[in-house]
Amino acid sequence: MKDRNILHYFIMRGDRIILGEVRDAAACELLSVMNTGHDGSLSTGHANSPIDMMNRLETLVLTGMDIPLAAIRNQIASALDIVVQLGRLRDKSRRVLEVDEVMGVRDGKVVLRPIFVFRETGDERDSLEGKLESTGNELHHTEKLKRAGLHL
Repeated sequence: MKDRNILHYFIMRGDRIILGEVRDAAACELLSVMNTGHDGSLSTGHANSPIDMMNRLETLVLTGMDIPLAAIRNQIASALDIVVQLGRLRDKSRRVLEVDEVMGVRDGKVVLRPIFVFRETGDERDSLEGKLESTGNELHHTEKLKRAGLHL
């Protein structure tokens, strides 16, 4: 599997894991290695919203492993800190639409909390205007940032 070879290369060569797109059973390995201390890892995936991406990730992992859904959700919540949703708007521009913090698992589901959301500020037809605005929710899980020397 091509993605596995890429994933293996980054595990052996450095401290970061970068996988261009999660779209198959390689999601199992990605979560597995992200949960072994490789901070700062990055991957992309296609879904309609951050919560849809969590559901899609669950499905991708299930295609590669026969483990309980609760275990998969716990792996996702442990591996991921932030989900950034990009999207194409009606004027064909691409923007960051939402930034969510992964809060953990509650009542059997991965819980996300929006930190920033894109809000339109005008009704221009040719050029959509808007900006990424804070929801008022501050990052809750800042331990990794502090260990890296970053203080909010």
